[in-house]
This record gives sequence, structure tokens and C-alpha cells, in this order.
Amino acid sequence: MNDARPAGESALLDVHIGRKAYQAASGQSLEVLRDIAFALAPGEVCTLVGPSGCGKTTMLRIIAGLDRNYEGTLRRPPDGKLGMVFQEPRLLPWRTVTDNVRLVAPDVDEAALTALFDVLGLTAHRAHYPGELSLGLARRVALARAFAVKPELLLLDEPFVSLDNALAQRLRAELALLVERHAMTTLLVTHDIDEAVRLADRVLLLSPRPARIVAEMPILTPRASRTDDAMASIKATIASRLAAAA
Repeated sequence: MNDARPAGESALLDVHIGRKAYQAASGQSLEVLRDIAFALAPGEVCTLVGPSGCGKTTMLRIIAGLDRNYEGTLRRPPDGKLGMVFQEPRLLPWRTVTDNVRLVAPDVDEAALTALFDVLGLTAHRAHYPGELSLGLARRVALARAFAVKPELLLLDEPFVSLDNALAQRLRAELALLVERHAMTTLLVTHDIDEAVRLADRVLLLSPRPARIVAEMPILTPRASRTDDAMASIKATIASRLAAAA
């Protein structure tokens, strides 16, 4: 089993998935994940990169506790708060932006909520309903909802997918700012190699289904200092290894 672990630190999240399979309509067993093992240190930002359909979302669902039908073990702080951002914003259409966030974080301090909305550019939209928001704004609300609970572990499933490049870049910058301020352990699923190297302290590369970890790439350059030139060789290496794994 390929074991990707942060060196010298106590893990906040420890994942061992020996096997995950679904029963296909034909009655055959469809294996999605096999021999996955990795751990995340407190405050670490890690990205999972792999081909479409390889099982990344399934892995996040297992880590979030939404899927318990797998072979393996999962360890995270028993009382630790979890924040999750799905591919779709999943906002309640009959609640305002503020109410959607307060629904999951009813005790959030108003000053903290105001600061969060300010960072995400949502101050002018607090009284709006989801139907009045663009997709980009709705994704910001989903981020605000996840951060409002002050999670120890933040899981993000392609939160910027289907957005235009300029908007996605702005949201990545806002996410990076929030992660830096709150120092939370973060696991991000993405298809975007540039997104992976811009945000992560470590990138885990996955094979096609059944997904296995085929490479681990630490990124030592601080996020604020990552230039296009500095990241070019890392992105090229990731692209090459993913092509080889496919």
C-alpha cells in the first residue's frame, strides 16, 4: 500500500482505504478505490489530482462520513468540526445568503460573519436568495458556509468547476487567504493542475479507477511566492506522471 504521510508531525487525518466497490446494475462489482493510505498534518493543505471518474469524490464522501461501506479505517478528531464544499453549492432556495450560512453555524459571531462575507465579496448580497445569485456568488456562499463553522478539517470537491478562468482565479485567491488566516487542515479535489500547485502544500496523484496513489509531490515554496515560472516545472512533472499512470 502506497503510504503518503507528512513527516515528523502528528496527523489530524489518517486514511486507510483497502478497497471500495459498488454493485453495478449488471450485478458485477465495480471497484473504485484500492490500497489508499495517506495522512494530513494539522494546518496542511493537500490536493487530490486524478482522471475523471477515478473515485476522488467517493474518497471525500468516505472521509466526510457520508459513505461507510468500504474496507479500511479512518481516523480524525472525534469532536473535530468538519466543513465540506460540494461540486454544487447546495443552498436552500427559500433562505437568504445570511440564513443559509447561519443554518449550519447558528452561533457564529456577527463580527466574524461580517468579516467572512467581506473577504468573499458577499456583503452586498446578504439579503439575497440563491435564485438571485450567479453561480460564482453561489459558490462563494458555499465557501462561507463551510468556513463559518470554523472547521478543523475542510473538504472541497472541485469547488470552482464550470467557472470562467478569471472568476476561478479570484475565488482561489480568496480561498487561499481564508485558509492562511484560519490555518485549517484542507483536502481539495481538483482536475486543474494549476489550481493544485497554487493552493497545496502537497499534491497526491491518483491513477485511473480503481484509484491508487501513484505519486506524492510536496511543494515547499510558500503560496504567496509561487510565480508562474516557479510552478511550471512542477506542473509539467504532474502532467507527465498522470499521463504515465493513465
